[in-house]
Amino acid sequence: MDKESDRWNYKPTGKVQLNPLFSRSIRIRAIFEWYASYWFQLSTTTLALILALLAWVFFFPSISSFQKLNWQSYGTLYLLNLVPHCFFAGGIHHWLYRYKGQAKKFKFDARDPARDNGVYTFRDQVKDNMFWTICSGITLWTLFQAVVLWSMANGFAPVLTFPENPIFFILVFPILIVWASFHFYWIHRFLHWPPMYRIAHALHHRNINVGPWSGISMHPIEHFLFYTNFLIHFILASSPVHLMFHGYMQSIHPIFSHSGFEKLYVADKERASMGDFFHQLHHRYFECNYGTVEMPWDRWFGSFHDGTEAATLETRARKKRMYES
Repeated sequence: MDKESDRWNYKPTGKVQLNPLFSRSIRIRAIFEWYASYWFQLSTTTLALILALLAWVFFFPSISSFQKLNWQSYGTLYLLNLVPHCFFAGGIHHWLYRYKGQAKKFKFDARDPARDNGVYTFRDQVKDNMFWTICSGITLWTLFQAVVLWSMANGFAPVLTFPENPIFFILVFPILIVWASFHFYWIHRFLHWPPMYRIAHALHHRNINVGPWSGISMHPIEHFLFYTNFLIHFILASSPVHLMFHGYMQSIHPIFSHSGFEKLYVADKERASMGDFFHQLHHRYFECNYGTVEMPWDRWFGSFHDGTEAATLETRARKKRMYES
């Protein structure tokens, strides 16, 4: 029996799966089902796309309005980030942790968010996470997007329109997912370098038992490094809808992946996949699963934890070697 199951209130069956596109054997059906679950079903990817389209069609100012600093255009950008983030983080937190709508069904870690604990700002895990998410995270997220939009408006960043090249316009969306996976892995590895961990990343890792507000609860230095992923828009021709998709994908997706629950369960039915056991393992064991399941960086560089007891023992041995060296 795999002893790893005993360490969790709920553990998904089988091993953690990575994108089959990068497996040693070509499995067409598995690859199709993997991408269908991202793009043709309700997922955080399709949610990010829907939010980006709604923002672009109904609320987004023209690119030219970002040419000069003004409260209307840049304030709208901030609200387009703040409102959906708080809506989803607050709503999911209320359902899972305040109302306890599904009790501990599908909850990885049985513990509730910490209170009266001096590790956290305000001695409260949720308030700590909300403070760093809103005051630092959403602010720096918006600031980087504002720099890109100002640059687009002033001719310093390439702009792509749908009529100009509809095929490439569509391809930019999956390209951004691949870029985000690459960027996140290497920035995350850097943040686990002991000096950077102590200075910045330790704040995010206060959250061993994660919740919806933990997703982008980070030190400002980590937020700055994390949101340098937006600099790809200075190289890759894109539009405001791509930029908004990029932001929602990078910032609203972590609400769900850090929810602490694998599935959303409402009215005695599984309504949606939600949590990310791959990343939950990272918060439990630290020195593993630095990247995402989208690309196998961890498998390629020897830091993959597949959720088994054997992987836990290997991760602990690797941590011991790292700290002894």
